[in-house]
Amino acid sequence: MLNDEEYMQVKILFKQGKSIREISRILKISRNTVRRYLKAEQKPSYKMRDKKISKLAPFHEYLQDRVKAAKPDWIPATVLFREIKELGYEGGLRILNTYLSMLKPQAKPDPIIRFETQPGQQMQVDWVVFRRGGSSLSAFVATLGFSRASFVEFVTNERLETLLICHSKAFEYFGGIPEEILYDNMKTVVIERNAYARHQHRFQPGFLDYARHHGFIPKLCRPYRAKTKGKVERFNRYLRESFFNPLASRLKPLGLLVDVELANYEVKRWLRDIANQRVHATTGEIPTIRLDEEKPWLQALPPVYLGTTVNACVPHKETSSLQHPLSIYDGLLKEANA
Repeated sequence: MLNDEEYMQVKILFKQGKSIREISRILKISRNTVRRYLKAEQKPSYKMRDKKISKLAPFHEYLQDRVKAAKPDWIPATVLFREIKELGYEGGLRILNTYLSMLKPQAKPDPIIRFETQPGQQMQVDWVVFRRGGSSLSAFVATLGFSRASFVEFVTNERLETLLICHSKAFEYFGGIPEEILYDNMKTVVIERNAYARHQHRFQPGFLDYARHHGFIPKLCRPYRAKTKGKVERFNRYLRESFFNPLASRLKPLGLLVDVELANYEVKRWLRDIANQRVHATTGEIPTIRLDEEKPWLQALPPVYLGTTVNACVPHKETSSLQHPLSIYDGLLKEANA
């Protein structure tokens, strides 16, 4: 579109006897444009198109409320995408990502050095703390290095007996035992690093007895380098952002906390239907499918453990922290999502 000065030049050059061809050459515009402006009594204007309403617009308020309810935590776009799809959203994930980027500044990720392990070789274990104090809540997380299949068990304490029970549940879930398991400096795992020589640590006796019985080698990641067990570390963040924060933010307006029973009830379905069924960002494959490839390489489950910590390893009944029956929670969560 020509500006006012160029429009006047067209008029003046024509009055000076210039042909349409000459005006086109002098002003470097098309002949049709010259003709259109010569016919017009005033400079043509273009009608502004009506602004197209985004498919996401009806869900802006919902998304803002969900982001606000989750603060100071964050709910990933993939989770919110599933939620608004259930509410009738017909657009794509890219539009949602663009909108959410305006609600949260993007942090620059730390560089990550990845290494891969063979099938059945390694499992990485960690605790994820969600609450401390009287209503403490943590999660035992185990991730197989090859398949990236993960197991989660929510607990109210991180004692040795709890750690061993969680290990046994993870082995049953995966269908076998890896050759080695990588830990950080858990007090229930290691008493003193390099106690006897370099890389010869003094492990907690009860834990070491359990490891011997099950046939895995405990290994420690380098001090102050938790990312050497980066596979489970990355899953920890995924668990917090894609599972726990969305669940907690639904209960928060109702004045409720996520307790251990509800967390374990919901996380089993989440692992089955979402976490272990997604296409993993690093492997490009689905963890459940790769777990089928890894299972033949895992060691068989041993007989029931009857070692020195057998009494401590018998699952004890936790003091119930359940605020309401699970059926009531289902109803509340459905109402919150309505």
